[in-house]
Amino acid sequence: MFLWTDSDCSGRAPRMGRGLAALALFFCLLAADVRASGDQRSGYEVWTPLVERLVADGFAPGDLRRLFSDPVMVYDPQVMARKMSPLLDAKLAPPEPKAAEPEVDARYLNPILLAGAYGYLRENKDLLRRLRDRYGVPEEVLVALLLVETKLGLNTGTAKAAWALANMALARNLSDIEPYLSRSDLDPEIRVWLDERTRQKSDWAYEELEALLRYAEALGRDPLDIPGSAYGAIGQCQFMPTNALAYGEDGDGDGRVDLFAKEDALASMARFLKEHGWKDGLDEQGRFRVIYRYNHSASYARTVLAVADSLTRIGRTFGAG
Repeated sequence: MFLWTDSDCSGRAPRMGRGLAALALFFCLLAADVRASGDQRSGYEVWTPLVERLVADGFAPGDLRRLFSDPVMVYDPQVMARKMSPLLDAKLAPPEPKAAEPEVDARYLNPILLAGAYGYLRENKDLLRRLRDRYGVPEEVLVALLLVETKLGLNTGTAKAAWALANMALARNLSDIEPYLSRSDLDPEIRVWLDERTRQKSDWAYEELEALLRYAEALGRDPLDIPGSAYGAIGQCQFMPTNALAYGEDGDGDGRVDLFAKEDALASMARFLKEHGWKDGLDEQGRFRVIYRYNHSASYARTVLAVADSLTRIGRTFGAG
């Protein structure tokens, strides 16, 4: 996903070179917290419907009690309302020509960001070459993807992924979120539609929460210690937890898949691209289709490819080193 403004200044950033340290300071100045608000409720009993589903799916009751009794686990229906309001606005908007999506986001072609990305490529050239040999994904593509996703691993999100996903999973009905929606002019047909869409999104969040808990268990990490985006994407590669389980790779050979570790995140990204069709000899449209699978945005895919092409040109000018 595009993470334009959020920045993680918690100290979880990987070790970096001097150029990346300067970028880290810059992005920390742009930091924006994601905080709960609205009709908040806390306490283990609030989460009982969600806990019962998780127990039925095999999770240990004691572990769930510890998780959902934590003071951090405050239920806020506005989390789901913020997710559904854009869908509602689009549904109710009068028909009009769809605005053209920008071809490329020029912010990522800023010379300073490109210099930082090229420095990252140089600093990690051996790792990136090994990944290219194994997965067939060029170094420039992986670095471009990492730049757009998390600004080279510097911005992995400020929300607690378990909290965000649990909030959406618990809010299953329109009545839970209606007071906080962007619109109140809901006719009966729209109400039925939105109620169903809310339930679908809740089920999606529940599946992702399940995956996050299993991922945290495999990693040996407290679920509440895993930061993420406002809607639960995690790690330097910003995988949703189901993708973390499906495509996560142990890139550093320590027996764990830690998507906050550079080696694991890059290897996981390379595996994802390979399994979605990346191979030698792809034409521009083929490259676009693969990157589009990472994030279903044409502008996103074109931006990643534009950054990759720029890094290739810089390398030809100054040498791969």
